[in-house]
Amino acid sequence: MTEPALPHYGRSTLADLLPSLGVHLGLAGADDVLGLPSADRYVLVLVDGLGRRLLDEYAGTAPYLASLGERTIASGVPSTTATSITSLGTGLPPGLHGIAGYSFWYPGAGAVLQTLRWPADISGLDVQPQLTCFERLSRAGVHTATIAPAAFAGSGLTTAALRGPAFLPVADEADHVRRVELTVQAATAGERTLTYFYERQLDHAGHRHGAGSKAWLRELAAADSLVGRLRAELPDDVRVVVTGDHGMVNVPGNNRLVVEDEPALLTDVTAFAGEGRLRQLMTPRPDAVAARWRERLGARAWVRTRDEAAAEGWFGEVSPRLAGRFGDVLVAVADDGAVMTRTLPRELALVGMHGSLTPAEVEIPLLFA
Repeated sequence: MTEPALPHYGRSTLADLLPSLGVHLGLAGADDVLGLPSADRYVLVLVDGLGRRLLDEYAGTAPYLASLGERTIASGVPSTTATSITSLGTGLPPGLHGIAGYSFWYPGAGAVLQTLRWPADISGLDVQPQLTCFERLSRAGVHTATIAPAAFAGSGLTTAALRGPAFLPVADEADHVRRVELTVQAATAGERTLTYFYERQLDHAGHRHGAGSKAWLRELAAADSLVGRLRAELPDDVRVVVTGDHGMVNVPGNNRLVVEDEPALLTDVTAFAGEGRLRQLMTPRPDAVAARWRERLGARAWVRTRDEAAAEGWFGEVSPRLAGRFGDVLVAVADDGAVMTRTLPRELALVGMHGSLTPAEVEIPLLFA
């Protein structure tokens, strides 16, 4: 059986990016473990779903991005947007910020919290109260801003992961001219600036149509053009840094385990969270449940109890206060399959998925322009 592609927290992950940039902007206590180019003004572009291996495979569709280097870092675990952007925003591994997946058990509510449909009665600040890197940079006199869809302003996940910068809303994501104008405005608003620019259409196309599909290739070409336009319009002294939050795997319809078809797998399972590529099971009998899933999936998945996964370093250092948010049992799919449920019908329609610990999902580019 292959081994999981474990992130090297503190050395080469998304959680290390803002602290490494922060060193050059005067952030006290930070360390540039990534060895980043020095500048007083940065634009950080995150292309949702841009995996390193996907960029390499389809370099001909994204020639500008492909020309910016071969450096690779890792997402956290799970390799999913909510966890990744919180690691980015806080500079912390998942075990210390507690946004444990696309959906995860939140003891404060006694329920599974779905991060992209955040409940109105749960405060993002309560779920993740640690200072973000943006807040720390602002206190150090750095002008920070976010360029992102207007719907994200003040959302629970934005508050938990990315609070602090001025939020410059994008009403029409197809209006690249306006998005570039806002970015130039933010990047030149002070002597020291950090501007965060979020692009999500590649991820959407991958989920709906699959990585490598015609729709996905169109969005990859559009992201390539957008980054090129940003570089052309920004002053030369502004350094553009480009990364992703995870890669993606196409999951064929015949390689999906639907738990309702095998109800014995849910014996003693009290809550079912995570995503198809990395399911998180809450149970009072983790050893028995893990053994049952290992027997069923064999080499197709890395099945761990929470303690086993933590000991292997899946989540980096884990705060005892936050440990209960991670599944008592974790089922990380190692091949191109997924674990699905009919109680989440929208997930059944997905083609491209992510969340697990394969290199295709964990490895992300780190590019400089």
